Amino acid sequence: MTIISIEDAQTQLAELIRSMSPGDEVIITANDHPVAKLTPTQDVAAPMPRQPGTLRGTVLHYAADFNAPLDEFKEYMP
Repeated sequence: MTIISIEDAQTQLAELIRSMSPGDEVIITANDHPVAKLTPTQDVAAPMPRQPGTLRGTVLHYAADFNAPLDEFKEYMP
């Protein structure tokens, strides 16, 4: 764990970020009181690409009036 003043952190931020490895922490202080903690992010795996047809066969029932116009929109129908 590294403790650094806010003034030093402003001038060295890019270097601090580049030097961080998993599990590292940098505590940023103002007037000798901790005000922020800088930690590296965890790598997030990219989501699997979507595949068409993966849910085929999962809808087992359609309502009989599924495609019927809604009552609220009858006045707009020709």
